[in-house]
Amino acid sequence: MTDFKKKSVKDLEKIVREKRDELRSFRFKSAGSRTRNVREGRNTRREIAQILTELNHRNKVAN
Repeated sequence: MTDFKKKSVKDLEKIVREKRDELRSFRFKSAGSRTRNVREGRNTRREIAQILTELNHRNKVAN
């Protein structure tokens, strides 16, 4: 896990977009056939949630 608290808001938003694209491609891959690494989707969703939590925390502190 990378430390998201050290990254800027723009970097975090970019990472969220990349992770969402990664999750979308994982879902399409798994729809066609069985995937060997089923934890990949879970880990990607977890990282997205962690980044969004950090972004929400920063927005609340700023306001």
